[in-house]
Amino acid sequence: MDERVMRKSIGKPVPDWDLAHRLPIGRPGGPDVQDFGATFSINSLFMDAIEPSFLEKQWFITGVLLAFVFIGIGPYIYWLTNIRYPYAGNILGDVFAVCVSLVFASIVWKLGRGLLFGLRHRPIRFHREARKLYAIRARRFFAKPGEGDVVWEAPWTEDSIFCLHRETTSFGTVFHIRHYTIDDHGNVTRVFSIGREWTGRLQVEMALAQWNYWCAYMNDGPNGLPKPMLFHTQRETSRESFLFSMYSFGMRAPVLVRLMMMPLILVFTVMRIIANATCRDPVWPDSIERISVIASDDPYAEPRPGTPVGWGDTVLAQQRGEYPNDPKSRAQDWSGESDGSLNAAAWLDNPAAGRGRVTQRA
Repeated sequence: MDERVMRKSIGKPVPDWDLAHRLPIGRPGGPDVQDFGATFSINSLFMDAIEPSFLEKQWFITGVLLAFVFIGIGPYIYWLTNIRYPYAGNILGDVFAVCVSLVFASIVWKLGRGLLFGLRHRPIRFHREARKLYAIRARRFFAKPGEGDVVWEAPWTEDSIFCLHRETTSFGTVFHIRHYTIDDHGNVTRVFSIGREWTGRLQVEMALAQWNYWCAYMNDGPNGLPKPMLFHTQRETSRESFLFSMYSFGMRAPVLVRLMMMPLILVFTVMRIIANATCRDPVWPDSIERISVIASDDPYAEPRPGTPVGWGDTVLAQQRGEYPNDPKSRAQDWSGESDGSLNAAAWLDNPAAGRGRVTQRA
């Protein structure tokens, strides 16, 4: 979900549910360590992850296009009430026509700004040496030399508020892993989500495994970390745009469902291509680039030549047996429920008890 529709948290205390479901950085939140398609790249210094709107860009840009078309409803109402049926026109009809157009114009302005003429992706950098997260948030149009795009920082400490956020939408309950920045009064000043969106209670197990993946990287480094589900491409092709649109209806959707949805999938693909064409790649500030120089012989730098990148190449490599399918490992020092789904369900209903089932790491 695009976070521009979630700004209701700003200026208010962190939601009680989120505080109750804080995620510690020093101990695992479940038995598994696994990435679920949230990674751009990884090396000894940093790992670049995605944010939720990266996977759902095609939905929002299609909505923006529809809202743009619906702006024309206002002029149509004016034509009906003043030209086609002139006896029906009056000041109330004109005001209504203007209001209709303004409502849809506001939707286009609110949701279209970052999707069109913005950034193709907004990476979140887990920087091990700096012990911080750097999140590119918006395009800077008039940047000074070396200033780069707008970047928010989040310290990787136990005092930082990382949590599982719950959001009720028209499509059901969704979850995000979030970071909150608060002021001296405990009110939220900044908030951003990390990785992908998780739909329903059954996927919370995956969210906890993803959090364990990031914690394992930041605390212990990339050695022994399982391969990501895939490395997302930062140079998106039309084939990748098509696959993003198709998989948004479900990674394992039946062929019949995909055939039925194909007209909408093709519309989404075109919209995603258009959005990418009007945007540019993100630019890191020089201050972050200087501390992110990777050694030429870094044994953990991925993706490297020969490593598949993107949905299409990764699936083909898995079919050839050249890339692991469903790679994961067990969390160190975990002494709680060995079944990840049972642990996640218990933690959702009683987070205090869930935290009590892990052993503090040395």
